[in-house]
Amino acid sequence: MELNSIGLKAKESIDLAKGLNELLANFQQYYMNLRGIHWNIKGKQFFDLHQKFEELYTDTNQKVDEIAERILTLGGVPYHTFEDYLGNSQISVGKNITGDEEAVQLIVDSLKQLLILERRILVASDEANDEGTNAMMSDFITEQEKTVWMMKAWLSEEI
Repeated sequence: MELNSIGLKAKESIDLAKGLNELLANFQQYYMNLRGIHWNIKGKQFFDLHQKFEELYTDTNQKVDEIAERILTLGGVPYHTFEDYLGNSQISVGKNITGDEEAVQLIVDSLKQLLILERRILVASDEANDEGTNAMMSDFITEQEKTVWMMKAWLSEEI
């Protein structure tokens, strides 16, 4: 059993880095969607949503950096091209969305996909005894679940 420089099994670390790269690709697509709806939102909710979408894409940009740095810490190489992002993301591209409900629904759908991936990584990082990745996923999940709840409340929908 070969350990890497942070004391984790080398193969498990590389496998976790692969999962994190998939998450990174999805986060990058989510980020681009947030930028698009921030720029293109129209209607009576413009001021509130424009500001909220900026808050979300700023936070997402920070998370993208954290994920990439974790991939590097585990010995992997983070994706860094649009080709990589599009080829490895399950999040739908939100193009030319201007309506408030459609924009908020895109966020809910995107977060659902991110949460699925994060929970998968959470289980794998727990099994690998990788507290760094585990803590990151736990923090992301907690924050995103709250965002989904808030967005669903805005849509007047149940969780």
